[in-house]
Amino acid sequence: MAPHILVSNDDGIFALGIKTLANTLARSGYRVTVVCPDRERSATGHGLTLHRPIRAEAIDTVFDPGIRAWACSGTPSDCVKLALGALLDSPPDFVYSGINHGPNLGSDVLYSGTVSAAMEGTIDGIPSVAFSLADFTGTDFQPAADFACALIPHLQAHPLPPAILLSVNVPPLPTSAMAGVMITRQGVRRYVDSFERRQDPRGKTYFWLAGEVLEEVIDPHSPPALLTDVQAMGLNYITLTPLQYNLTAFDALASLQSLPLPPLA
Repeated sequence: MAPHILVSNDDGIFALGIKTLANTLARSGYRVTVVCPDRERSATGHGLTLHRPIRAEAIDTVFDPGIRAWACSGTPSDCVKLALGALLDSPPDFVYSGINHGPNLGSDVLYSGTVSAAMEGTIDGIPSVAFSLADFTGTDFQPAADFACALIPHLQAHPLPPAILLSVNVPPLPTSAMAGVMITRQGVRRYVDSFERRQDPRGKTYFWLAGEVLEEVIDPHSPPALLTDVQAMGLNYITLTPLQYNLTAFDALASLQSLPLPPLA
């Protein structure tokens, strides 16, 4: 039987990225179920809905026939949790999240709803991948969707290690213009944040977060021979970055254990 792929995102049910991904998977012979937010939920991180009900509405007009789809009132993480815990009769073979409209490189993964949806699948023991088109204005998601299809038999032959997900960023280029595929480490991008002060029609002040990437900060403790996702994207590679939800800084444990412990208050 063909693998069953659960697809989610953070751009919402009507986003071109998820439509292209889900339809391409279905046309390639995979069984596809979509559970994603009913509106854009970008930069929600791994937030969950705990203080209000979560609603899910079956959708039959957005995707190709044969794709079961629900629009969920919650966050991307809610969507995957709800799918695995209530909507699906059995666990899927893979969780795919995306294709995000814009990159998820470096520190972006800490805020990304796309990555968090995939992380939710990983927490549940399901091989999971987050896909992002590294451009905010591009509209050609097909090369990224084609790569997502090609990745499935590769992951079947070479399974991911336990508790690891892949964050895949695809340059906004035709496949023929890409340099190739590269395993990368997560970069660290530095942003300059700014808050624009505004007033609403009632005269009350509110703030609008803006900002821009200044540069990538190179971690001196990382292997220099292994490019970061930011560096490899600059060379037009599809980047595959393994991520984990265990945030323990294992390299720091030994040095911290050699120090005296602070006294009790």
